[in-house]
Amino acid sequence: MRRVLNNQPSDTQSQRENIFHTRCNISNKACSLIVDSGSWCNCYSTRMVEKLGLTTTPHPKPYQLHWLNDDGDMVVNQQVEVEFSIGNYQDKVKCDVVPTEGCHILLGRP
Repeated sequence: MRRVLNNQPSDTQSQRENIFHTRCNISNKACSLIVDSGSWCNCYSTRMVEKLGLTTTPHPKPYQLHWLNDDGDMVVNQQVEVEFSIGNYQDKVKCDVVPTEGCHILLGRP
């Protein structure tokens, strides 16, 4: 007897296994936090920077993000330092400012 349908195991993890979602406090406001273990940079939404009134600084080494825009590459040239807390844990992290939303991370791109 020969097997017609064969399910091959996959070595790659799906987005469901790579993404963690939680709530945190930034500037005394509750915010959503998405951690994508497959990502190599810390990104922060331009909309969140504007809503929370955070101060940006020029990026020391601007770079282009290819997956954000079909019309051409988008240059990441701003950073923001964000202080956040999750329960009793407090930390400060420097993030690149990008014009994206949480759903773009969850769905893979805008």
